[in-house]
Amino acid sequence: MARPAESVASAQTEERGLDALLRDVAALEALGDDWPEAQRRAAEARVRAVDALNAEAFRRLIRALKDLPGSAAVLREAAADEVVYAVLRRHGILKPSVFERVEAALDGIRPTLAGHGGDVELVSVEPPLAEVRFLGACDGCPASMLTFHAGVTKAIREGVPEIVEVRQVKSLGGGTSDSVHFTSPFAAGLSDGWRLAVRLAELPDGATRAVELEGRSLLLSRFGERVTCFENACAHLGLPLDDGEIEAGLITCAHHGFRYSLESGECLTAPEVQLQPHAVRVVGDRIDVRLTE
Repeated sequence: MARPAESVASAQTEERGLDALLRDVAALEALGDDWPEAQRRAAEARVRAVDALNAEAFRRLIRALKDLPGSAAVLREAAADEVVYAVLRRHGILKPSVFERVEAALDGIRPTLAGHGGDVELVSVEPPLAEVRFLGACDGCPASMLTFHAGVTKAIREGVPEIVEVRQVKSLGGGTSDSVHFTSPFAAGLSDGWRLAVRLAELPDGATRAVELEGRSLLLSRFGERVTCFENACAHLGLPLDDGEIEAGLITCAHHGFRYSLESGECLTAPEVQLQPHAVRVVGDRIDVRLTE
């Protein structure tokens, strides 16, 4: 039996993410931009009235649920959903998270940084510590430390008193899509032949993964601000390495026990051989590889 149109529409709405729902709201709000002022004010008043009704309903519902055994955990789990969180935040039922408050503090200084071609990115927040990263012209600028202490640290501490330590970190990623964050030293002057291997987010710090590129099997590893790339082939008999054990930056071939450094490609078992390297660079959120013949 076919479901009523209302049920189908409801099910489709439930499956949509927060971004899509917010785009619909923004599109509807834009419809009133050219309306006469009286009509626009009437529409805005209706929205405020509906918001007030919904907010009061949510408050009463939460008060009723809070007295039930185990409800606190259920409510916390529900609030972790991005759509539920966004709606409860809109109605003032949930307070801004520490992360949001630090972001708001940084928004106050971002126009100044943007005037010099830079920006600041919030990396992590775990009170009493917040970690930030400078982007664009601010990254590596001789005056960035002054900006950090006089501007960023001051803004965060004043806006979020529970943050007592602000730490500047440097790592890959961030900035514009064409910002180069790392290039293999021997390939710094090369401008062509680069191919996208994976996105930076797909290779967390300390991770190693095998990827296929133009019919070649490669091993990519990330060590803080550096990424390495080697042919996924043991220098002994050319057998794949990706099923070998990895520990402390060393990989052991599962077939005959040859051990290699994933940072340098050096073979610890037979120093006269090493893994075949490939040039690698990080541009924006991309990890590009230039294959060696």
